[in-house]
Amino acid sequence: MSDKKEEMKDQVQDDLQEEVSNDAEATDETEASAETRENPGEETEEASNENEDKADRKSRKADRKADKKTEKLQEQIDDLQDRVKRQLAEFENYRRRTEIEKAAMFEVGAKSVIEKILPVIDNFERGLATVPEEEKNSPFAEGMNMIYKQLMVELEKLEVKPIEAVGAEFNPELHNAVMQVESEELETGMVAQELQKGYTYRGTVVRHSMVAVVQ
Repeated sequence: MSDKKEEMKDQVQDDLQEEVSNDAEATDETEASAETRENPGEETEEASNENEDKADRKSRKADRKADKKTEKLQEQIDDLQDRVKRQLAEFENYRRRTEIEKAAMFEVGAKSVIEKILPVIDNFERGLATVPEEEKNSPFAEGMNMIYKQLMVELEKLEVKPIEAVGAEFNPELHNAVMQVESEELETGMVAQELQKGYTYRGTVVRHSMVAVVQ
């Protein structure tokens, strides 16, 4: 019997200790809940700070993305501007080359036409030179002379000029010596006679003068 009493006594003591422990935990929870109710701003402030940190991180991330996008767009703009500048430079070079080629083609064409006109002028001069003295004042001779003068005026407007020959020093760049003659009036190397008149076009020789040079 005494053993049973001891067991019952121990059981009662264990139950009492468990109740005391439960009461203590409940008291702690109550105090913690009361403390939370007494200081609600601390938890709210922590949550607010955490939200602000998240917002800042998102904002910085968005800014980095925007900066990268802006840099990429700027690179594309710079590339397009560079292409446009190169194309403009190429077009300007093409325009200049075209103008030079056109000018050169015009010069070649003009010289070709002038070369074909020069024999006509030669024939005019030969024809006028053969007109007898008594017929130089005839309407026909005067008409031919007027046409010849008009032709020469138009050629002069085109900057076609005759090359100076008789009495000038022989210049192989302007004169073509086909014979040598003796002369008491002119020195050696001077042009004594012009056999065919030469012409220049804008400073360039179209046809050399055919001359006789003093030996």
